[in-house]
Amino acid sequence: MADEPISKILPRDLGQELKSSFIDYAMSVIVARAIPDVRDGLKPVHRRILYAMYEVGMTPDKPYKKSARVVGDVLAKYHPHGDAAVYDALVRMAQDFSTRYPLVDGHGNFGSVDGDSAAAMRYTESRMSQIALELLRDINKETVDFGPNYDENEQEPLVLPARYPNLLVNGSSGIAVGMATNIPPHNLREVIDGVVYLIDNPEATTEDLMQIVKGPDFPTGGIILGRDGIRSAYRTGRGSITIRAKTQFEEMSGGKTRIVVTEIPYQQNKARLIEKIAELSRDKKIDGITDLRDESDRTGMRIAIELRRDVKPQVVLNNLFKHTGLQSTFGVIALALVNGEPKVLNLHEMIYHYINHQRDVVTRRTQFDLNKAEARAHILEGLRIALDNIDEIISLIRASATTEIARDGLMNRFSLSHEQAQAILDMRLQRLTGLEREKIENEYAELQKLIAELKNILSNESELMKVIRSELVEVRDKFADERRTNIVADEGDINEEDLIPVQDVVVTITHAGYVKRIPLVSYQSQRRGGRGVTAMGTREEDFVEHMFITSSHHYLLVFTNKGRMYSLKAYEIPEYSRQAKGLPIINLLQVDSDEKISTVIPVRSLEDSEDMKLFFATRQGIVKKTALKEYANIRKNGLIAINLREDDQLISVRLTDGDKDIIMATSRGMSIRFPESDVRQMGRVSTGVKGIQLSDDDVVIGMDVVEPENDVLVVTSRGYGKKTHVSDYRVQARGGKGIKTLNCTNKNGIVVGLKMVQSDDDLMIITNAGVAIRIHVADISTQSRNTQGVRLINVPEGEEVATVARVIASDEDDEG
Repeated sequence: MADEPISKILPRDLGQELKSSFIDYAMSVIVARAIPDVRDGLKPVHRRILYAMYEVGMTPDKPYKKSARVVGDVLAKYHPHGDAAVYDALVRMAQDFSTRYPLVDGHGNFGSVDGDSAAAMRYTESRMSQIALELLRDINKETVDFGPNYDENEQEPLVLPARYPNLLVNGSSGIAVGMATNIPPHNLREVIDGVVYLIDNPEATTEDLMQIVKGPDFPTGGIILGRDGIRSAYRTGRGSITIRAKTQFEEMSGGKTRIVVTEIPYQQNKARLIEKIAELSRDKKIDGITDLRDESDRTGMRIAIELRRDVKPQVVLNNLFKHTGLQSTFGVIALALVNGEPKVLNLHEMIYHYINHQRDVVTRRTQFDLNKAEARAHILEGLRIALDNIDEIISLIRASATTEIARDGLMNRFSLSHEQAQAILDMRLQRLTGLEREKIENEYAELQKLIAELKNILSNESELMKVIRSELVEVRDKFADERRTNIVADEGDINEEDLIPVQDVVVTITHAGYVKRIPLVSYQSQRRGGRGVTAMGTREEDFVEHMFITSSHHYLLVFTNKGRMYSLKAYEIPEYSRQAKGLPIINLLQVDSDEKISTVIPVRSLEDSEDMKLFFATRQGIVKKTALKEYANIRKNGLIAINLREDDQLISVRLTDGDKDIIMATSRGMSIRFPESDVRQMGRVSTGVKGIQLSDDDVVIGMDVVEPENDVLVVTSRGYGKKTHVSDYRVQARGGKGIKTLNCTNKNGIVVGLKMVQSDDDLMIITNAGVAIRIHVADISTQSRNTQGVRLINVPEGEEVATVARVIASDEDDEG
């Protein structure tokens, strides 16, 4: 009996099969079709077209070839999809109204801005443009990885060397599965200047780069209205940019006026635009148009819209902007593949990833050149040996029966390698002349110099970056042109921040949660021991609990006792008089009713502090260190800054660079100083480790970052204080009991504040009755650690010091 056939039907859950297949399809569309690579700014089809052209020699210095030729090569070797998809991509790369810097030099009908289609590929001819060569420069020097094509019979580049940042320069658009990309083109000069700036200033931020890369630069020109959309796109990778046509008014005979359109928004169809204007005029939705003509020719675009004498030209133009494509919106989604993963990138990230790609390309090219130079030098060393022993070598070769015997004899007699011996055997007799010998010596000397230069580049990061920089500048100087798209302020697009003066301000937050902003100059400096001035009018049971000095334009990172973090700008806090009680902070931040503010840290921006850390301390002596960038995406309802234990509270947070010492003080006058490096960097929601060991009735009241040139200042609840040289506090191991910082008595009370200060600082002290005094730190006496201090502020019976803040000295301060 014959064996029964083996079944090839496998049971499979339908839902699982659909899920698996769809995910595979989606990833294929994302990675292999629709989304560009951040390194060369190309999708696979564009990369394959350019590489196929390069392979068959369709370079700018060669004659045009039929477009069907390159389409056929791309289909046969690399891109197993329809020919229409390949030809459409090629056509778009050749259209100067679609691509800012065309990568294909087209000959024939490649379509028009009126929406006319390109002629069939059998009629058109094409070749690479000059700037496209820069995308492939040095590709034959092992600068990029190659991989097998779809049938594994050919090798294709997985990315191009891209000697200029093509993703920003030419932009890209595409729709994948569940995501889309839409990156506008930019001016080559601005983008390369931005890359060079980041190379020269590695700490530069997106804000810095935005001063150089002004905004998109569309091939069709036009006007970008307002900068808010550009700022949003560059900061977050998403934004909406409004583009207007470039128009002007021309006076006609009889007192009439015409509107002349010379540039239209990017990706607008001119013929359809004119049809829309005619339709609106015919339906009387726009009144006053008497004639409409397309007067465009080979010298440029010109749409003439003639108006009646009795209408206002600006009103008609505004209606055209509102109802037609003369004003359109470009929605930026800067999505690109980073290491094969789709990511939305800001301006800094796009340039940063490009620089990393160039670092890899130039390193690989330099290594390739070095290997080639060393191989040639190795051969020349053999030839030099041959020339020095030419008579013996000739005799050895003549006495050998075969080439193999001669080669082995040379290798054994003169300690030559196989390659050197073969080169000697291949050497022509003319190399024996004096002139040829001199050429060999000169070539060898030049190679030694080249090898030293290449090794220096490979071993020195700054030299490598100089090479990248110089080659970018070379491309810029060769291909850069003037900006085509102007950027103007939107009439209704006034940046609120620009209207707010930059000034030093005092921000106060009361125990009951009232916040206000006051100009710093409102406070007068007083002598030590004075009564002070009223900082604010508070209710009898309320008092100022937090006070700090910052710039009106800085971000405020607000931390609560429950370990949550919020963010707002200082100018968003309303300005009040010194006696006003302020605004409930719940109107500005979504804090819970039982949350109290523990620390507020002003920073210029989260991006400016990319390598900075946040150092946390809790009431129970727990400390934690976390990178500031982990807190970049702050939601309106805040986020968890530290995971607190049930009976603990967050009491202080400081911004650090990760390499300082930390000092902590307790209410009972104990303190500890330990290196910040003793605390390893942790995640955002971690709990932390023990910073100081507390006695049963003690709690941590303050923590600060040690500055070697500063003094340690402590203030007590009864208004006493002192400063002590920081050198008096020896460095200890984290987690110990610490040492005395102040001798607490019934007279001076418990410790309520600890600050690192300089002699030219001022100090602001506020009581729980709302009375504030500002005194010079220089007026406070310096004492040893185990002392009671001197009176800084006269605190009546029943009151206590609530807040102590360091005021940085300013030339504008009133010293009266």
